[in-house]
This record gives sequence, C-alpha cells and structure tokens, in this order.
Amino acid sequence: MTRPLIKSETFQRIAAPALVGIVIVAAWEVACRTAEVPAILFPKPSDIADKLLADWPTLLRALATTLRVTLEAFAAAIIIGTLTAFLFVQSRFIEISLFPYAVLLQVTPIVAIAPLVIILVKNTQVALTLCAMLVALFPIISNTTLGLRSVDPGLENLFRMNKAGRLQTLLRLRIPSALPYFFGGLRISSGLALIGAVVAEFVAGTGGRNSGLAYEILQSGFQLDIPRMFAALFLITVAGVGLFIGMIALSKLALGGWHESEAVREA
Repeated sequence: MTRPLIKSETFQRIAAPALVGIVIVAAWEVACRTAEVPAILFPKPSDIADKLLADWPTLLRALATTLRVTLEAFAAAIIIGTLTAFLFVQSRFIEISLFPYAVLLQVTPIVAIAPLVIILVKNTQVALTLCAMLVALFPIISNTTLGLRSVDPGLENLFRMNKAGRLQTLLRLRIPSALPYFFGGLRISSGLALIGAVVAEFVAGTGGRNSGLAYEILQSGFQLDIPRMFAALFLITVAGVGLFIGMIALSKLALGGWHESEAVREA
C-alpha cells in the first residue's frame, strides 16, 4: 500500500509542474499569435524553439562555457566555505571577528566589484570564476556554520562525559548534524554561482569562441535578434533548474537513508 502512494506522490511532483508549464507555454503561443505580436518585440515559444534548433551549436558552446565558470566557482565556494565554517566553529572569537566580513560578500553587489576584479586579475577565466565564487560563498559559510553549532545538547554532553576530543566531536557529532544545513546551502549557492557567472560575463563582455551565454544575450540585443536572446535565457534557466535538481538528488542520496529531513513519510 505504501509503494503505490510513494509512486503517486512522485508522479504528482513531476506531472503537476509540467502541466502548469505546458499551459503557460500554450497560452503564451496563442496570445502572441492572436495579437500578432512581432518576434522583434516578444517572440512566441515556437520562434524561440526555431532559434534553438538553428543556432544550437553556438548556443551549446556558450552554455558549456558558462557552466564551466559556474561549476568551478561552485566547487571553490564549497571548499572555501566549508573550511571557513570549520574555522568559525572552533573559536567563537574567530567567528565574531571574521563573520561580518563574510556578510560583506553577501550585501556587496557583484556588479559593483566585478569590474575591479576583472581589471586586477589578468586571466579572464580566473576573474569570472572568482566573481561567481564570491556570490556563491556566503550561503555555504552561513548554513554550514549554523549546522555545526546546531547539535543536540544532550549528545554534546555525552561526548564531553566520554572525554571525546575536539576532532572526534567534529567528525562524529557536528558534521552529521550539519549535513542538512550544508546541503541546504548548496541548493542556494548552486543558483547563485550561475547568477554570478552570468553577471561577470556581462561585465567582462568577452567574445569569441570562449564566450558564454551572457555575451550571446548582449550580441542578440545589439542585433535585435530577440528570439535568440530568449533562447539563451531559456538555456540559463534550464541550467539553473538542473543545478538545483542535482543538489536535491545529492541531498537525498546522502541523507535519505537516515535523516528525517529526507526520509519518506508514510500517510
């Protein structure tokens, strides 16, 4: 009785959003055709699909470039953010002293600092990755630090009574307790890394064979090729959704067997 229910819920989670998306796209197509809206002002979904098929090699290469910057920045943010959180949890004084500077990464617009980073860092690829990493870093630091501190007081006292060392407490108590928070931070940071990569590409304005989707959007705007602009935007959206779904799958893989946040609930 449980398995059919689980399958039904899984089907609904996929089918319901898909149905809403189909209705929106169909209404968009019908409205544009009925009002005879020119593609240069607001293209129909069919116009965007035609442009995707026509310019697929160029757009796919641009998508690969943007995803490369995104994934490199995301990986760097995970490593630096996690190590910073481990440092914060070892000393409350260190956390109080340095956490405000981590907050500055969140509140400072990347558009304001990206030109400076691109000027100072001669390698464009490294500069773009650095800008995207700065955007994605704070949620990992914040969530992981919160998770490492959100341990059960009873379990913490038990470890203390058994004279567990600092490293043993970190590995066997704090890290398992922090994993749901950590994966929550990954879901946020994956999208922010993509946003940071696109914004950095806009600021850099790099072209050629190594141009990303942001450059394709700029070029399409200059050429008034609005369907191609929407096609590039569509690929950015698909990439963001794919990253988010990937983080959800990774969270379920890591936590599904033991943590209540990912456990399947019976009706």
